[in-house]
Amino acid sequence: PPTVLAAYERIEPVVQAERYQSYREVLTESARRVARELGWALPEAREGFLAESLPFWIPFPDTNPALERLFKAGYQLGILSNVDDDLLAGTRKHFTVPFDLIVTAQQVGSYKPADGHFTTARERIGGRRWLHAAQSHFHDVTPARRHRIPTAWVNRKRQVRGEPRPDREVHTLTELADWLA
Repeated sequence: PPTVLAAYERIEPVVQAERYQSYREVLTESARRVARELGWALPEAREGFLAESLPFWIPFPDTNPALERLFKAGYQLGILSNVDDDLLAGTRKHFTVPFDLIVTAQQVGSYKPADGHFTTARERIGGRRWLHAAQSHFHDVTPARRHRIPTAWVNRKRQVRGEPRPDREVHTLTELADWLA
């Protein structure tokens, strides 16, 4: 329900900003706080349900076709993710393309919108040009722009946002692939 998602989207960044802990712990603590805020009973045995389910979350239907087009067009692809390495390993099974760059919260010891992902990616990429394409304005567009990294905002929810503006705004990864390919 929208109330649950709104509470989660508000609470998770607070938990992430408090101190670094594994994403599994962030998910658990965020679930506890959402349940408490909404007056729901969350049994201790079920507190880890989000982390347990994460490897089964499937990408949006346009994700693999768009990534395949970009890969075939010669683009190198990467993931900058606010998760642990083991959780991302489960998620990566759903993708049909290889990734040349993987930067996780576990590797950098922080969560976007903090700088760790972006400084580490820049170090690994070296002097090559890159475009940071992502759905979250808060977690991705804002910090990428702070680092002067070109951005494409995949605004699936068609949200209204102020500054900073992305270099390109699309509503699907198909639109992004159309623009880049």
